[in-house]
Amino acid sequence: MAIYSIGDLERLSGIKAHTIRMWEQRYGLLHPKRNDTRIRYYEDEDLQYLLNVALLNKRGLRISKIAKMSLEELGAEVERISQIKLGHDTRLNLLTLAFVEMDEYKFNTVFNHYAAINGLEETLLEVIYPFLEKLSLMWLTGAVKPVQENFFTQLVRNKLIAEIEKTALPSNAHAAKCLLYLPKGEQQELSILLVQLLMRRRGILPVNIGEDTGLMDVEDAFRIHKPQYLFTILSETFTDVPVEQYLNSLSDLAADASVLVSGYQVAAEGLALPDNVKSFADLDSLKHFLDSIAA
Repeated sequence: MAIYSIGDLERLSGIKAHTIRMWEQRYGLLHPKRNDTRIRYYEDEDLQYLLNVALLNKRGLRISKIAKMSLEELGAEVERISQIKLGHDTRLNLLTLAFVEMDEYKFNTVFNHYAAINGLEETLLEVIYPFLEKLSLMWLTGAVKPVQENFFTQLVRNKLIAEIEKTALPSNAHAAKCLLYLPKGEQQELSILLVQLLMRRRGILPVNIGEDTGLMDVEDAFRIHKPQYLFTILSETFTDVPVEQYLNSLSDLAADASVLVSGYQVAAEGLALPDNVKSFADLDSLKHFLDSIAA
């Protein structure tokens, strides 16, 4: 059982803390418990209920009406809203609800609806990944459970792999080739899969050699494939060696290629990068670069 503060509820639901307190006092909407030191806290059922309330309220239903609904009526109304056109706030609330309830149907409702209108790439970049960043912040507070994160990550992973399989490899013999990998200890599989998909869709040939890859293995793969580009991610979990030292080793290893690197560790200013190493602060800047070298 997870324990939530009112600040956690605010971050997950988008409802301000003072509004939550007002709803508690006026409508008896939630009934927080108190620990031994009289600190108020909330449980999973409170969060799930508030997410449903927030979803209906942002669709125009008055709180006074929502507060009178039974749990069955509340659930039925949320289910009805899931079938109709979704606004931005509704998407985020449904995603949060899908995450908390581990509900694949709600996840697919948001994902498939947005993808049908805007395309898969924009859905991933504009909806799913910002939501994952939000969850990573909540993870730091202990407000999300590992099993919920694993479930949601697996859903996104399945979407990415399915789309990669559907996207043909470049047939152009002169297509740019890029070696992709994650260093030992990196946990950014979704990001590397997304980059792999972005490359395929732009006529770039990605060669993904996987996770937990040491430099000797990278060097072997580099000799075999002779790619023009090498891509990796160095996030906050990368602590084996100093980042600049690692990038210098990559630069020497791939002296005849351009080394592309992103992640928290390289987003910080002040790194002295070798001439053939290019860093990206976010996915958007990387996407623009891939557009510029697309076949």
